[in-house]
Amino acid sequence: MHNPTWEKRLLDIANAEDLEQLRSIREREQTRMATELSTSPAYEVVESLNALHDALITQVLKLAEYDLARLGHGAPPVPYTYMLYGSGGRYEQTMYSDQDSGLVYANAPNEVEEERYRNYFLQFSQVIVQHLIKLGYPPCEGNVIASNPEWCLPLEGWEKKIDAWFAEPSWENVRYLLIVADGRPVYGDRELAGKLQNRFFNDLLSHPVIARRMMENTIRHKVLVGVFGQLLTERYGEDAGSLDIKYGAYIPMVNAFRLLAVQAGIRETSSMGRIKALQQSEVLTEKEAEDASEAFELFLKMRMKATGSDENGQMVGTGKIPSKQITKEMRAPLKKALKAGKRIQLRVQRELQRRFGGR
Repeated sequence: MHNPTWEKRLLDIANAEDLEQLRSIREREQTRMATELSTSPAYEVVESLNALHDALITQVLKLAEYDLARLGHGAPPVPYTYMLYGSGGRYEQTMYSDQDSGLVYANAPNEVEEERYRNYFLQFSQVIVQHLIKLGYPPCEGNVIASNPEWCLPLEGWEKKIDAWFAEPSWENVRYLLIVADGRPVYGDRELAGKLQNRFFNDLLSHPVIARRMMENTIRHKVLVGVFGQLLTERYGEDAGSLDIKYGAYIPMVNAFRLLAVQAGIRETSSMGRIKALQQSEVLTEKEAEDASEAFELFLKMRMKATGSDENGQMVGTGKIPSKQITKEMRAPLKKALKAGKRIQLRVQRELQRRFGGR
């Protein structure tokens, strides 16, 4: 749909010549979206916010290319694509999301060129990450980030890594595979990203044992609702009374729908897109999909309202809703949504038991 106001905002980003301009745009637009959250459907605000993040990241990549050329390193020697993982890969970033990223570039014809490509793209990734830090995006605490040489590789290096993760399904390797399952390209040669996705799904078909490991990982985070429908809030410390909406509601549903989608061969990466595709594939009934969508949209909205702060220029969130924000009017729909999340998680658990005799 044609939206002149939004097109003007995207044009402002595309025309920004320095990081200060981009940071100012980000802060201004996020303030506006935070206000809209109280009057607009949550998913519309989330979509707009993620389009903002994509536009900012894309412009940072262009500025980083220019900076390296200005320093005498030239243009990118071969096609590449910059990948987003985590909430970025799922189009579900909040105002306070960190950097979860990777970079894949085309294979080199010989060892000399391979070294040249590697040096260029590692420098490039480091510049990108530092630029994004200046925009307020903190680096991933787990080091899943393009400046890490393990997440900045040629296509054949990525394919070998994915093969190795499937061949040795340790807890850590399965965690990486689940991260890769959420990956999407934000800028560059999308064909490279498509080849990575093909490798993932082809390996999945030839390693059925990995499904059990993925299921065990998926049910690790429990939905925070008790057997009597009560909210399980934080009991101790400065966060006492608050609700961990990220790990107690949002992440359990993300994990469940990712697993169901991957097992069904669905390549969509957003949770709402996965729910829709699972219904179309008849993995979920219409009622299950409707309940899941309603619950997940509420979790997205509440996650957007979770507390956050500016820590040394970095926009950092807690993922928790303070007790004073959990109003009486909010409790009934929240409990309903948490129960829907609990049902989905139990379904995944039953699937684990049926297929593999697990816990």
